[in-house]
Amino acid sequence: MAAQQPQFFETITKSFTDVTITEAGVDTAEFLEAAENLVKIFGLFGNPAFVVVQNDLTGNIAKVRAYLASNPESGKTLESLLAAEKASIPKVKDRVATDALTWLLRGLKFTSLGLKFNLDNPGEELSASFTKGYEGSLKKHHGMMVRPVFYLAMKACPYRATFYPKLGEPQSEVIPKLEAWLKALQDIVAKEEGVFKAGGYGEI
Repeated sequence: MAAQQPQFFETITKSFTDVTITEAGVDTAEFLEAAENLVKIFGLFGNPAFVVVQNDLTGNIAKVRAYLASNPESGKTLESLLAAEKASIPKVKDRVATDALTWLLRGLKFTSLGLKFNLDNPGEELSASFTKGYEGSLKKHHGMMVRPVFYLAMKACPYRATFYPKLGEPQSEVIPKLEAWLKALQDIVAKEEGVFKAGGYGEI
């Protein structure tokens, strides 16, 4: 008999539930590691159409990480990174890390909405949930050339009967872990939406 596959949330190195949040803000290094592990979920989708989503997230993670590597003190939290780049770079379009973080948070919001819609609607397939998630997040920021690429990816979502077992068994253990992970992710995105608005950093 084949050995049971480990549960997805037991294989990741950092969950959003483990990301440190203090008065100074969200720990950048921990947030980036949790985001990297989120990208692995799309690997479970098993369709090359989702590579565009994975590459988008991974590319933006790399840009924020590069800023942190060069500016370990000012980049320590997402909040200090945004403030430091705004203070040192006058032109908005030249703030590479801020732009990357903006798009990363938008991608995370899209992912969290898609999964939340699906968990809340047990009779709905992932393609419908992620389409709603896209329309409630990334769509308004995408031009006419990019939107069809993402809609194509939505159509490539696996059936829920295929996807959820890939997160591991028993589902009675896995789903509560998914819900906790998702809530922590949504809380971070909501917090940063407020930070962006208050600081005039743009819109998530």
